[in-house]
Amino acid sequence: MKLNYFNFDNRKDLFFLTNDFGYYCYLNKEDFQNLLSEKYDQIVPDKQKELLEKYFIYEEDEAVFAEKTVIPYRDSKYYTLQGTSLHIFVMTNACNMNCVYCQAQDSEQLDKGKMSMETAERAVDIALQTPVRRMTFEFQGGEPLTNFDVIKHIVQYSQQQCNDKEIEYCIVTNTLLLTEEMITFLRNNGISISTSLDGNEIVHDSNRKTVKGTGTFFKVSENIKRIRESGISIGAIQTTTKKSLNYANEIVTEYVNQGLECIFIRPLTPLGYANEHWEEIGYTTEEFISFYRDALLKIIEYNKKGVKIVEGHAVIFLQKIIGHFSGNYMELRSPCGAGTGQIAYYYDGNIYTCDEGRMLAEMGNPTFCLGNVYKDNYNSIMESKVCRITCQASVLEGLPSCCDCVYHPYCGVCPVINLALENNIYERRPNNYRCRIYKGILDTLFELIEDKEVEAIFTSWI
Repeated sequence: MKLNYFNFDNRKDLFFLTNDFGYYCYLNKEDFQNLLSEKYDQIVPDKQKELLEKYFIYEEDEAVFAEKTVIPYRDSKYYTLQGTSLHIFVMTNACNMNCVYCQAQDSEQLDKGKMSMETAERAVDIALQTPVRRMTFEFQGGEPLTNFDVIKHIVQYSQQQCNDKEIEYCIVTNTLLLTEEMITFLRNNGISISTSLDGNEIVHDSNRKTVKGTGTFFKVSENIKRIRESGISIGAIQTTTKKSLNYANEIVTEYVNQGLECIFIRPLTPLGYANEHWEEIGYTTEEFISFYRDALLKIIEYNKKGVKIVEGHAVIFLQKIIGHFSGNYMELRSPCGAGTGQIAYYYDGNIYTCDEGRMLAEMGNPTFCLGNVYKDNYNSIMESKVCRITCQASVLEGLPSCCDCVYHPYCGVCPVINLALENNIYERRPNNYRCRIYKGILDTLFELIEDKEVEAIFTSWI
């Protein structure tokens, strides 16, 4: 037998092991020492079998073993074999809300604009050059409904030009401007909606006010009901602020009461307004993880009662942990999805590696600009130095702070956030804010999955 590469972490009386295929295993101290000493016949038989089945050790010739593990490794990295599948159209940077944590704007940003028909068509032309058959067009802002005529034009134009490509459409909106005409168009064209619901009235209205300072909870709740009754697919994202920390149960219950089957619990990202207001709305990573755990336990409690609701971050991680398959969530890939997984077309025609890249540009730093729809095509932006270096900076296997982490098979880094927070696209500070958030979520999942009933619930989510 031979020993395959793995990472490990010491957890109380056990050693926690993971490998590049996303498999994990627990060993006691004696079995772990036997593994390192290559005394495989002295490992408990059941554990020896588990180590073989999960590719921690192998009996074959190295070339045969490499061939045997092609499929599981390809499944964990399948996204590297595809072109850009997510195309984000930033319809405007103007918004009718003034959220306390907005990443897309800061107090210095004054100029507002909307995407024109011509810019939209040129962006669609570039998107359709992508060498993938199935793709997603996502409309964002600001508030994209303020430029709904151009959204309609993009849908109609892309359907005329798409040939054999299949396009899914999604609009990210606060829903406040939603009309019956819009609902009819969205339904007829199979366009899904993603909105924000931060919890019950107390939390939501504290976080998400209009530019006039009024709360939006009841209007958003009313629109979620209208959308669901119209047959349009809708999902919601919850952003956690300091106000949220004491309301984990109430926030989950509000999602259940509104008939939403997924809650995506999102930590704050210190960009834009959120960074400026951090003392008012921010928290420590320990506070967020405590909140996340409480919310996840409430979600599990509902599942035990037969109520279907899942948590978004957990699903992404569990696909890798249980399913050994990596979804296309851009921030949790290696390399990340910037450029190669998603592209953002700004209203003025500039093209960015990702949504975070254009947000950083809105803060005055255009580092992640790939080009412009009036000058470039898909091939030129893929071959640009910006795209190449961003990919390079997000390959976990080459980052000293990540390559030997036990959570390396499940995680990812964001060069945009690294640049914004550390003035370097390479992660220079191991165990930084974002790193501790993901480690805390994974710690929670691996703790809870040891319960067989919870494991069955988690398996049903994927």
